[in-house]
This record gives sequence, structure tokens and C-alpha cells, in this order.
Amino acid sequence: MLPHPSSSTPGIAPADYIAGLGKGLAVLECFDTERQRLNATLAAERAGLTRAAARRHLLTLAHLGYLESDGHHFWLTPKVLGLSGAYLASARLPRTVQPVLNRLSAMAAYSFSAAILAGSETVVIARSTAQEGAQQLYAHGVHLGSRMPAHAASTGLVLLAALSDKALDEWLACRRLHRLTLHTLTQPEELRAFLAQVRAQDYCIAQEGHELGVQAIAVPLRNSAGETVAALNAVMSAQRMSAQALERQMLPLLRDAAQELRPLL
Repeated sequence: MLPHPSSSTPGIAPADYIAGLGKGLAVLECFDTERQRLNATLAAERAGLTRAAARRHLLTLAHLGYLESDGHHFWLTPKVLGLSGAYLASARLPRTVQPVLNRLSAMAAYSFSAAILAGSETVVIARSTAQEGAQQLYAHGVHLGSRMPAHAASTGLVLLAALSDKALDEWLACRRLHRLTLHTLTQPEELRAFLAQVRAQDYCIAQEGHELGVQAIAVPLRNSAGETVAALNAVMSAQRMSAQALERQMLPLLRDAAQELRPLL
């Protein structure tokens, strides 16, 4: 849904807000693994625009080379990768975390990632996979820049647990907790209780909440001021390792990595 600027928007006055740019980016963000092709009606529903406005933005993005079209549906072009590539090349957080992720995968032969909270979702900003011959499991379709519902992902649950009570209330007030599997937390009070547990133990084990057969363990990544800036997780098959073994074997690795990264973030 398109955010509405107000006088309370941090860092910008209403007069400085370019509504057209905000709407265009909202349309661009409508595309994901579930909706790889959109028409004007679907884009309007997802971005919170009128159909006519969505159509104009789709046509403009296509003219600029960010979308292709068959005259009815639109889809992303490789030019979009230039935006994410510029972020990954210039942002400090991914560049700082990536070597540690690579080392963890070499040591433990699992997939590791770092993610940040962006609205309703977590966004993968760095990841590494197991070396050839070891377990290559990673949640279906997950790659750099992937977005996952925060309430269903181990990293998202860690990041939500780091929010203040007021911030969590505001986050829950304007969101529906969609069900992805039978194990997804979809009731606000159920989620609050689980987040309280995550906050108390300072880590999260998420079992098949995002995808059946996949489990993950995550810890917060904090900076030197103690602020949670991201989350670090390990992903593996739910059949290959029990939750107890996951906690025993992987949690120390993740915590050591988080401690190593803390003065660098």
C-alpha cells in the first residue's frame, strides 16, 4: 500500500515530498515471486492507486526500460537489477556482513543470510550458500533482495521482537498476518506471545512458518550502541536437524558472528 506523507514523516516536509515518485516506486515494488506479471488493475490494487494512475506509472516505467509489456501485462526487466546492484555495491551493511556469511557457510555447510525490516517484510541484503557437495537448501526463490513476510520468517521475528511495545502496536495495527503454512503465526496475540519469548531468549527458531520443510534460526545483529540493525540466520531442512540440535549446534556460531560484527556495524 502506498504510504501517505504527513507532517510527521521523519526527515521530509510535505512540501518536499514528490508524490509521483512515491507512486511510481510503489508500483515497481508490486512485483514479486507471487506476482511476476501485473496488469493495471492488479497493480492498482497492490499499490493503492486508481487503475488510471497505475496504468500511467506502468507505461512510464516501461518507457524508462524498467518494465516490459505485451500490451496488457507488465513485467520487470534486468534494468531493475541496477538499483539493487548499486545498493549492494555501496551500502556498508551488506559489504560488512558478507565475508562473515561466507565463512559461516564454509564452516557449517548451510545457507546463511542477513536481512533488514522494511514495512511488513524482511529484505535479504546479504547471503551465502553451502559449498558444493554440502547441503544447498534455501527457502524457495530466496535471493539477494528477496522479501518475506516478517511474521513468517526467523529474521523478521527477531526484528519485530526488537521493536518497542508502541512500535509493535503500530506495526500490527495496519497489517494482516497472512497464512503461508499451517505453522504461520496469524493471530496478533499469538504473535505477541512468541515475540516476547524471542525477546527474552535473544534468538528465534522458526519451524516451517514460511515454507514447509524449511526451518531457520536467527539472532539480532546490533551495532556498538546496542541498536538492532539487522538479523542473521541459518536455514536448513526441518527433517535433517531437530530444534534442539539446531539450537545446540548453530546458535553459538550465529552469536559469535553477531558479536564479531557488532563493533563494525
